Amino acid sequence: MKLVLATHNQGKVRELTKMLHNRAGAGEPVEVISLQNYPNAPEVVEDRQTYLENAVKKASVIAEYTGLMALADDAGLEVDALNGAPGIHSKRWAGANATDAIRIAKLLQALEGATDRRARFVAAIAVVHPGSDPEGVLGVCDGHILHTPRGESGFGYDPVFVPDGYEQTFAELGENIKNKISHRAKALQQAIALL
Repeated sequence: MKLVLATHNQGKVRELTKMLHNRAGAGEPVEVISLQNYPNAPEVVEDRQTYLENAVKKASVIAEYTGLMALADDAGLEVDALNGAPGIHSKRWAGANATDAIRIAKLLQALEGATDRRARFVAAIAVVHPGSDPEGVLGVCDGHILHTPRGESGFGYDPVFVPDGYEQTFAELGENIKNKISHRAKALQQAIALL
């Protein structure tokens, strides 16, 4: 079975591909195809109001364009002290071309002086088979935000997020552990049934 990942984010491609290949109870093998194989694929603007709506939009557009089953995700970091920000705008919160380091710096500046550093990563995954209705799931990973980044692994806000039950950040835990406990892993575990 062929599955197109509807993202240009190579960190997500690596993470999702590894999780799909390591999934429990594997049935038919999945051939994962990146959007890198479709350089002329339409760029999908994430302009919906929820993670799931954005994921469904991306998967639907890419499934229609490629004629193959498509999987898309949308994820964000929700921080209690910031009333859920950056949330659905996590990627663009510090500007359209911001690097991960710039996003983290903005987050830490916004949290300066905050004692409540509870946060959660939320991921929505949508799967669209060409010609059928989209299906989607949500995964959540609770934790807290550190005062300074730690670790070299992962991407996004991983160096400042410590998941509940751990003392290391996602960036310190490494892919093997992160790919078992993260918001995206929890959503993907549910999404496997949709494939």
